[in-house]
Amino acid sequence: MSDALYLSLWYPNLRLVTLADKLATVLGEFAAHGGEPRVYAATVWPVNWSESPVFQRVYGRSGTGSALGAEPRLAVEEAMELLHDDYAYEFQIGWSLWESEAGGGLDTRWAYVPRLVRVTGFGPLFDEGAYEQDGHIRIDFGSDTPFLEEEAELNSVAARHMEENIRQLVELTSAVEKASGATARLLWSELGESLAQRLAARLGQRN
Repeated sequence: MSDALYLSLWYPNLRLVTLADKLATVLGEFAAHGGEPRVYAATVWPVNWSESPVFQRVYGRSGTGSALGAEPRLAVEEAMELLHDDYAYEFQIGWSLWESEAGGGLDTRWAYVPRLVRVTGFGPLFDEGAYEQDGHIRIDFGSDTPFLEEEAELNSVAARHMEENIRQLVELTSAVEKASGATARLLWSELGESLAQRLAARLGQRN
């Protein structure tokens, strides 16, 4: 069963006014690790997730010869003009991974597919201090399917693509931690299962 995968980052004595720099730095690391250089959309949530956004802007997707998308720092600055302790600032950015397509067995096709990843910075009072558990910054990678590919036949091709996805994930998580100066990070899943343990069990199925 697929699970949702997250990375949480914490910073010592973080003040809200410095959160923008951290967010811009984290978003800026995606381009060097399988991601896109521009932000697709920005949303500002007040108080908690049940409230309607107070700001939302869709910049579009970046592409060859296209001016769509916003530079990370500009997108962050625009969204965080509304600076409040009980707001959360969410940004969507493209990140590509190898995924299997329909076919099954030897006919399985693989494609390097872009997905939208959500990067959220939390004000200290948003959702009753959600940052304590979720991190000052949380990256929502979406489904963990590309790292496990439980529906695909586990042959050498599948194993190689899964390995490339895992390596890209590890390199990105290390890069954002180092570049943004995080003092703690946690890669976790919604169901509470360890990706490393699930991956080991999955690879153990291979003869």
